[in-house]
Amino acid sequence: MDTIIRKALRKPTAANTVYLIRKNSDLEEINLTEEEKEYIKRQHRDNKHVVTINHYKNYLIVVYGDYTGTRALRLEAYRKYGNDVQLFANKAKMERIVVQTVKADVEEVLAFVEGVLLGNYKFIKYKKYHKKSANSLKEIDIYDDAITEEMLEELHIVVEAVYNARDLVNEPVSYLTAPLFAELIKQLLEGTNAKVEIFTKRKIQSLKMGGLLAVNKGSIDPPTFTVIQWKPKTAKNKKPYVFVGKGVVYDTGGLNLKPSNYMDTMKCDMSGGAAVAAALYAIAKVELPIHVVGLIPATDNRPDGNAYASGDIITMHDGSTVEVLNTDAEGRLILADALSYAKQYKPKLVVDIATLTGAAARAIGKQAMVGMKAKAEDEFTLIKKSGDNIHERIVEFPLWDEYKKLLKSEIADLKNIGDIDAGAITAGKFLEHFTNYPYIHLDIAAPAFLQKRDSYRGNGGTGVGVRLFYDFIKSKI
Repeated sequence: MDTIIRKALRKPTAANTVYLIRKNSDLEEINLTEEEKEYIKRQHRDNKHVVTINHYKNYLIVVYGDYTGTRALRLEAYRKYGNDVQLFANKAKMERIVVQTVKADVEEVLAFVEGVLLGNYKFIKYKKYHKKSANSLKEIDIYDDAITEEMLEELHIVVEAVYNARDLVNEPVSYLTAPLFAELIKQLLEGTNAKVEIFTKRKIQSLKMGGLLAVNKGSIDPPTFTVIQWKPKTAKNKKPYVFVGKGVVYDTGGLNLKPSNYMDTMKCDMSGGAAVAAALYAIAKVELPIHVVGLIPATDNRPDGNAYASGDIITMHDGSTVEVLNTDAEGRLILADALSYAKQYKPKLVVDIATLTGAAARAIGKQAMVGMKAKAEDEFTLIKKSGDNIHERIVEFPLWDEYKKLLKSEIADLKNIGDIDAGAITAGKFLEHFTNYPYIHLDIAAPAFLQKRDSYRGNGGTGVGVRLFYDFIKSKI
């Protein structure tokens, strides 16, 4: 992340300045003419929360923050105002802005700056004139005595983690093969004290990860299985939290080939794996005193001559047999091996995150992710709270035993798909079969990749899950 954020030591004078206020009376604390005050008030009466004044040598930007409603919605509003400001700043070719708190709480200021930073992301690596396409905004100074350098450093690390996840998701498969994905994850974590181990195909074969091996059969690139372990000496938990991320670097659907318009964005099918890697980076970089493990099985899913086919029977890592009825239901196969492997850690909780089903996307759209739980009532409540905190909300679907009947096979232990109904739930129910610990399943099929800008989430890879996992683990301190 190129943008610098730092604490300003003095009040801005001639700089492009953003004033955070709550109501009209706060304008008296800003050096404005009476005409300017009246103009700002009129704009606010027209429901504008971000008002700009051109002083020719610099801009003044007044942001009316929300101070009613729930804490979660108030902070989300600040993030969106931050995005609005960065859009204006880049349009005006500003390189630096100073944020001055007139009336705003610390968490509101940080949410605003977070929105500026997240909205300022661009993926332009492949543009011929990428330097000309880059955003102009490179520096954000914050003038607020209550804001500390430590707070800004933490915010920088978390946003940088989101940037890294977005970069990985936005890379095409012509570049980001499964082996390179694993190597880039290792490089990302090199700046921390976390340990990274990459399992090669031979190791995966020795572990009998039949799901991952089957999906990989149509690929000319080998599969990988990346293990990230952050285990600080000061860890407060004896049993680790384990995050499992789907790492299908490209999904054609295999022999059950997707229609072309359903394949356009399938480079994003490793968004869960990117989220796990980037979240572990942030957790380890900040040195949160919680033992966390990340597991990322990775491959592409292609219809080559030796690809796995409908009707195949796969023997999974835990010994269960699976009848394949759709090769496009591949994500659950590689996740199942990882969930089975996670048993060795005797985990406090395992959370998987995956772009798993179109059913989840059709059910709730990009506004949230689908979540399910097994033996994890309290933890699910807490991760939902984290989702509300950072506005990566979770909508719970049931994991009732009745859905298991839809996965019954006459020739194997279970099928890899159910009927046409409840597709997101039967996918979760399939995964639950491979667990024996407190378990949460998150389906991010809709919010992981956006084809149209959505405020600070931008377009393309969103990095959903990174801030969620970081906030969830931080709540354990």
